[in-house]
Formats: sequence, structure tokens, C-alpha cells
Amino acid sequence: MGYGIEKDITVLAGDIGGTKTELAVYASQNGLRRPLVKEKFPSRDYSGLEAIIEKFLSTRNIHIDRAAFGVAGPVVGGRAKITNLPWVMEESALAQTLGIQSVCLLNDVTAFANAVAVLTEDDLHVIYAASPETGGTMAVVAPGTGLGEAFLTWDGTGYRAFASEGGHTDFAPTGPGQTGLLAFLANRYDHVSYERVCCGMGLANIYAYLKHTGHTGNPDCPAEQIPAEQDPVPEIIRGALDKNQPCNLCQKTLEMFVSVLGAEAGNMALKTMATGGIYLGGGIPPRILPLLESGAFLDAFVRKGRMSELMKKIPVYVILHSEAALLGAARHAMTAPG
Repeated sequence: MGYGIEKDITVLAGDIGGTKTELAVYASQNGLRRPLVKEKFPSRDYSGLEAIIEKFLSTRNIHIDRAAFGVAGPVVGGRAKITNLPWVMEESALAQTLGIQSVCLLNDVTAFANAVAVLTEDDLHVIYAASPETGGTMAVVAPGTGLGEAFLTWDGTGYRAFASEGGHTDFAPTGPGQTGLLAFLANRYDHVSYERVCCGMGLANIYAYLKHTGHTGNPDCPAEQIPAEQDPVPEIIRGALDKNQPCNLCQKTLEMFVSVLGAEAGNMALKTMATGGIYLGGGIPPRILPLLESGAFLDAFVRKGRMSELMKKIPVYVILHSEAALLGAARHAMTAPG
């Protein structure tokens, strides 16, 4: 599923984030499953991506033919800036550093989408089993630190990935609880997007809203035990999934989150006619599989009025591969025109 890989090509791939940068070298003879070498770097310890590349390659006698890097931020005109770093990356400067012509910067979710075409059954968890249409469009909805979205279309020879900033579209509540959430967030933000509700930040916002409206958790709710300046999301998830002493407030937070995610995944499916399937990526879905398999997600996904019968034909998967963005960047470099 996808474009053929040319013979005797060696590529440098990267997954570039505000916290860490991961680089790996792949050779076409080995395929995309077995990198020749791979290493992680703390991003903030370096002045830019060029410095990391130079260190990564300095002790390795490897000739690079092409390179592609997934970047946590928008890419415009071959130029990108990481949201939480002062780095500015340009394809031309990276090409000069590497001494090659073919260098591409990709939005990280676009890189993630590129990996979908080469994932195996072991890389996926089936949330809703249906029969994908051969050659049908596939879409990625990836709630993590933010809400990333992308899609892939079949052009007759392979799947091509395309960027989207759909996570920043207007949040459309369903039901009185979500309507109240919208009103609550409208007093905090000048624009309430799906990203304000359906990512790590969104979990924190839903928790704050439910607490504001009188919902209470256990006295020893884990999310209440951490300082206000720290990220409460891991504790909210832990409190919701605790089998021995679950927190009611955390559970209600995850239930609303899952419903919003289901609705937005369904929106993405309709907007792109994703008859090839919806793929949930990002850091959150693999951590909440039991909740995604509950009725709330699928009810919201399918409930699209006159389009509900169409929705029942679209499979939904969670991507389990921990390095999908790196894999996708490598695939893009391998299959790009020479």
C-alpha cells in the first residue's frame, strides 16, 4: 500500500519536537522496519536541528541520499518553527548541512499519516471493525499535546498524505453538557476550537468545567494532588482508569472527552469521505483503549443523521506504533522523487 521504494537509497528521518528530537537512518535494502541507527536528543540542549544532525552523523560513516523531518508545527514554503522552541528550520539550510538536494520538512501529523500506509495489524488496535473500501481515503485524528489531523488519498499507484489544521475548527457541542462546556471556555478563549477540548489541554479544560459546575471527585483524586502549574492529564487518566478506587470526576472528564473525540473523528470521516478508515493517533488514544471501546465513542462517531448508515461502514483503529512519525518521515523520504 503505497509508492515503491527505489533501490539503494539511504535516508535520514527525524521526528522533531519541543522536548526531544529523534533521528534515524534507513537503507532501502533493509526496509522501513529496521533502521541502521537511531538516537534521541534533548531538543533544548541544542541551538537548532543542524547542530543535532552534525552530532548524530559526526561519528558515523554514512552517506545520506535524502532526508525528511516531521516537525511539531506548520510548514510553509519549506520553512518551519517548532511551537515550543526558538528554532527556525529551512529545507535549504538543512540541505546545505547534509550536502544533498532532497530535504523535506513535514508537519508531524502529516509524517504520522505517511506511516499509516505501511502499518501492520500488530501496529493497530481495532476499535470498530468494518470493511474499508479499497483505495478509499484514510484520515488521521491525533489528540496529544494538541489535536493533529491529516488524510491520505489514493492516486492510482499509492497513498499520498496531506496536512490539515482541522483541529482548529470551531468546536460544535452535542448535548447540554457540551453546550455548557462551550460557554465556559468562551469566557476563557477568544476562539474555542476542537483543540481546546480534544487533546491534553482539552482534558484539563473539561475537568475544570465539570468541577466548576459542581461535579466532585474522590477526596484523594490524583489530579487534585499536583501543583496548578503542572500538567494534570496523566493523573486525570490514572484516576479515571483506576480499577480499585476510580475518581468520579476523572471518569466523567474522560467520558465527555471520548464523546467529543468520537464526534470529531466522525466529522473528519465525513469531510474527507474516509471510507478507507479513521486512524486515531497521538499520545492519548493508546492510553484510554477501554474507554474508546465503550459506547460513548462509537455512538458519537456514528450519530451523523442521514449519514449514519455511511458511518457504520467506516472502520476505526488506534495506532499503537510508538514511532509512527519517524516511520512516516522515512517513508516520505524513501518514496519522494529523486
